[in-house]
Amino acid sequence: MGKTSAKCSDDEFMALFDKMSGKALADRLGCTERNVYARRRRLEARYDQPLTAPTKALLEAKYPHRLQHEIKNGTALIGSDFHIWPGQESTALRAFKKFADDLRPSIVILNGDVLDFPLIGRHAPIMWESAPEPFQEIEAAQDHLHDIAKACRRARKAWCLGNHDARFEANLAHNASRYRNIRGVHLSDHFGLWEKGWSCAINSLNEQGRTMVKHKPRGGGMNAARASALNGGMSFVHGHLHSQKVQPITDYNGDRYGVDSGCIADPSYKQFVNYTEDAPLDWRSGFCVLTYKDGRLMMPELVSVWSENSVQFRGGIVRV
Repeated sequence: MGKTSAKCSDDEFMALFDKMSGKALADRLGCTERNVYARRRRLEARYDQPLTAPTKALLEAKYPHRLQHEIKNGTALIGSDFHIWPGQESTALRAFKKFADDLRPSIVILNGDVLDFPLIGRHAPIMWESAPEPFQEIEAAQDHLHDIAKACRRARKAWCLGNHDARFEANLAHNASRYRNIRGVHLSDHFGLWEKGWSCAINSLNEQGRTMVKHKPRGGGMNAARASALNGGMSFVHGHLHSQKVQPITDYNGDRYGVDSGCIADPSYKQFVNYTEDAPLDWRSGFCVLTYKDGRLMMPELVSVWSENSVQFRGGIVRV
């Protein structure tokens, strides 16, 4: 077999070694495992950094995929767009913690943009606005997510990553790629309790209960939720647009639903006012509850902020 250096550059080799086992890399490059590990040792000495073959757990933490969950009889609690900053706790966030305790859900899903990360986004600052440092956001989010995890007890804890969440690792990958195997550079290093993926499929084998939970919908606009359910062929819950609504679809296959779960953050918070230039916003603060009976999804329910200290749910007012 030929040398591995004839197959790929140093950067390519290190990137591949970061994603697969030594045997898989040897098969891909058409060489022996011995050659792969010999080159690994040379590169570790040359660049003075360790190259660690990933475990399954590490791969799942670093390279998100679709999560799967089955609910025959029970609920899923889904909140999107927390955009957590230090010193803030929105009404919807307090309510989310309460419902995580009261409903005893089968799964709690954070459906993207848990963090905001304005200082490491691709957008330039607006005038002289100030924003928290990433470590301050992470510490604040850890406190709130600890409260949610404690409230929901043994419920499964899932996090469908959003575009703002992705800023953390994307910024490091772009500006400090040599740090990729060092603890602390991945979101999972800071939020280990929560399984992370780009999406979460619920009841994938039950036609009347199949539900896709994902941060971004298909397209934008007022019919994004409906378009996502129509295009996906199953019920679809998204965030990102902050508008909160349920749009049913009925055809020869039965009922399915497009759901915009709204935003946990308060639309009046500082992180939005300059970004939106204080425009009128068709946004609603709240989250959604999915209830399954015999594997079939009932009409999704919205929990919406009613006042500073209460939310509306099932025709009543709940104080939080």
